[in-house]
Amino acid sequence: MAEGNGQLKAYIERIENVNADIKDRMEDRKEIYSELKSAGYTPKIVRKLVARRAMEKAKRDEEDALLETYEGAVGL
Repeated sequence: MAEGNGQLKAYIERIENVNADIKDRMEDRKEIYSELKSAGYTPKIVRKLVARRAMEKAKRDEEDALLETYEGAVGL
């Protein structure tokens, strides 16, 4: 198991490196949202746009239809 300990340590170090990369990328994203807010955009709406762009068209269409149905049901 001694050589397994070296392998385990390598896995842990890789995970730590990925975690550091994720933290850096999250800071980058935070800066971008700050920039777009300074440019007059609403971060909350941009986040929704980013999420919608990541969806498949069929899923987005389904969500839109449900939202429209629910809005109609409550008189919006």
